[in-house]
Amino acid sequence: MQTAVLTHVGLVRQRNEDSYAVLPEHSLFAVADGMGGHQAGELASSLALKILGELVARPRQGEDCREQLAQAVQEANRRVYELSQKDADKQGMGTTLTAVWIKDGVAHLAHIGDSRAYLIRNSQLSLLTNDHSLVGELLRQGSLTPSEAQSHPRRHALTRALGIEAEVKVDTRSMTLNQNDLLFLCTDGLTNLVSDEEINAVFAETEGLQAALEKLVQLCLKRGAHDNITMLAIRMD
Repeated sequence: MQTAVLTHVGLVRQRNEDSYAVLPEHSLFAVADGMGGHQAGELASSLALKILGELVARPRQGEDCREQLAQAVQEANRRVYELSQKDADKQGMGTTLTAVWIKDGVAHLAHIGDSRAYLIRNSQLSLLTNDHSLVGELLRQGSLTPSEAQSHPRRHALTRALGIEAEVKVDTRSMTLNQNDLLFLCTDGLTNLVSDEEINAVFAETEGLQAALEKLVQLCLKRGAHDNITMLAIRMD
């Protein structure tokens, strides 16, 4: 398994509120995009991933991996929410979370928010997650075109995030991986500026995962990079 990760604050934000987890010993990989003032977004995203990593590192015998991952995300949600309730500065803090746990050749995904997971297989890119955002919902209903979505005034409004409420619905799925499959996780700082077709083309044309991530960041920077950008790529041997 080859991995590469890259995070960039962008050109507008003062702080990087994105976080990522790369735990090769447990084959756990995740990205999170925090929100909330007074550095609370940074705390929400990093804390959620810390809790997720700790729980996945303590596997329970006989329990379905997908269910175990979902429960770990639920626990992270509960802990972030509880912390936000204890401190006025942290009230309303939350984070997206998109995680993949690879076990015995199967990728188990858990997802909340508008960060994304993609699979590139045989040079074809497919989106594995649904954006939990107002624009995402409108796109799926067919009441908005992709070009309208790019300029929608509420394009950053989430319909679901981790840590905002005491309980949250977690999207999960499992899929068998093939040799040379590439899993790609990213925050919306990338996908608000770079299309799926461009992402696919960069990986197809670039030797090495890290070099591909560098190219994608350069595209964002050329286009204003108004948000933090975090990307994680995993290629199966």
